[in-house]
Amino acid sequence: MGGPNRWYGPPIPVQGIPGAVYLDADGDFVGRTGVGGFAGAMDRAEEIIKREARKARARMAFMRSGFARRQRGAIGSYDAAIAAYFGGGDRHRNFLKSGTTGVVGSTNTLWFVGSMPAAGAAAAAAPGGTVPDDTTTGTWSFTNPAGGVTQHFLFANPIANVAANTLLLYDRIFSVTKTMNSTATQAVTGVPTRYQNTTQGAADSAEGNFLFIECRTALAATAHNWTVCLYEDQSGNTGATLPSVTGNSGNIINRLDQPTLTWFCPLASGDTGISDLEQMQCSAAVATGAIDFTIGHPIAFIPCGIANFVCEKDGLTTSVNLRRVFDDACLAFLELCKPATTATTYTGDFSTVQG
Repeated sequence: MGGPNRWYGPPIPVQGIPGAVYLDADGDFVGRTGVGGFAGAMDRAEEIIKREARKARARMAFMRSGFARRQRGAIGSYDAAIAAYFGGGDRHRNFLKSGTTGVVGSTNTLWFVGSMPAAGAAAAAAPGGTVPDDTTTGTWSFTNPAGGVTQHFLFANPIANVAANTLLLYDRIFSVTKTMNSTATQAVTGVPTRYQNTTQGAADSAEGNFLFIECRTALAATAHNWTVCLYEDQSGNTGATLPSVTGNSGNIINRLDQPTLTWFCPLASGDTGISDLEQMQCSAAVATGAIDFTIGHPIAFIPCGIANFVCEKDGLTTSVNLRRVFDDACLAFLELCKPATTATTYTGDFSTVQG
């Protein structure tokens, strides 16, 4: 994801990989992986002891870092997370999402498919749009933690019936329906309520908020670009212009109306997040089809490497991040950069911890 499509926000943890791997702002996957090599039994035992010692030191260093502090909230250490989990703070959410046919390298939304949670609803039309929360059809309902307690992603156990897929768990914070058969500019007045802090490094900073273009129903075969779209950046500066995004003529249902190998729209140079959307425009009048502009905030990459196999993804002892899940979050999945055209079904569960 380099070049113009490189990620611009704070690092996003990749769950379940031995070590600690993140997608960083250069579009590269960085960190340490605990795989590879060859050794005898005694060498292996010695390496395990050394590795566990390194992991313990890494956990302590990470928990002392500013990035960890801003994410973990009331959970102040690795031990505190374990205590919160076994003290009744764990919350489990099951899912069954029946994906649809895609294009190799394209990203599909799973918001509009069921059955657990049920298929999500379309956004309200511009200018107002919809600010989703945990009561919105399409996400998991949960009780917010009591005062002083925060909630965090802990682990996931996904099963995919097609190999080498990757899910992105994200908080869906805003969505608005675009009028398609028009080339006029269309104002957007609705504003998200989560991740709106303009202070860099704050837990609820707008840094990392990303925009994507969801296709609810197939589009007519018309060449088009998304151009002269305006937004407010992570620092509260209004009137920023989104670089032109090439749409897909005849785009199929649930595929993002964006080029292959992308899952977010690029932002103006130097921006690290989108606070809210101000204006939409399409370069051509597309006679039929339905499009939603949606803003999300990433929680975790969840790889599903082996078909029909439980791929355990541990967000505590691998990337050691305890990524914060804010009150009223509307959690959802994107199916990133599909490796095959095959419709994929995802089942399993994921857990959060409150403490």
